[in-house]
Amino acid sequence: MSHPAPFIARDLLPDQEQKQAALNYLSEAWAEARHDGIDGDCLAQASLFAAFAELVRTYGEDAVAKFVEGLVVRVRNGEFSTTTARQ
Repeated sequence: MSHPAPFIARDLLPDQEQKQAALNYLSEAWAEARHDGIDGDCLAQASLFAAFAELVRTYGEDAVAKFVEGLVVRVRNGEFSTTTARQ
């Protein structure tokens, strides 16, 4: 049994293109949830839980814990900020 062509095409996308497509899907889902009245903080916490659960399934707890340790510096360096404050 073969997969439909769209699934095969997505499997062949380079990693960066898959990440961009995934971000687009998540942005659309996020916008729809906000439109339906879901609080942004609730969305963020649920998204983080789902993301970390998937990473743990894929890489294991030790690898994810090591990854999380590096997030402190990345957050403080503004990697996740969508706007920059001007002084």
